[in-house]
Amino acid sequence: MPTSYKREMTITHFSRSEAACKCGCGFWAQDWELLEVLEDIRAFYGRPVIPNSWCRCLAYNERIGGANDSYHMKAMAADIWISGIGPDLVADYLERLYPDRYGIGRYPNFTHIDVRPKKARWSN
Repeated sequence: MPTSYKREMTITHFSRSEAACKCGCGFWAQDWELLEVLEDIRAFYGRPVIPNSWCRCLAYNERIGGANDSYHMKAMAADIWISGIGPDLVADYLERLYPDRYGIGRYPNFTHIDVRPKKARWSN
């Protein structure tokens, strides 16, 4: 499949407004690898993947206490939830699918996924 076609397919279920910084500053960027992971999660569960937080500007990241080197500021991370699916189940799925890469964080009400080049895991 040509790359351009594959990229068109990846943005089917997500909008720019979902990815944009929540502070209203207008910061928005798109990482194709992250979009493909999010689309894969949606396909696996057959339900919408709802991002709580995706892109963050520096000021908003600081205001909410995000990590200084947060992948959200690079548009390479999303905090997500799926109605009716517990965040630990989503994290379990991601850890099985990507055992040796990406950042996967477990939180009480959402799952964090980022497409960093190395493996990272944590619970909060």
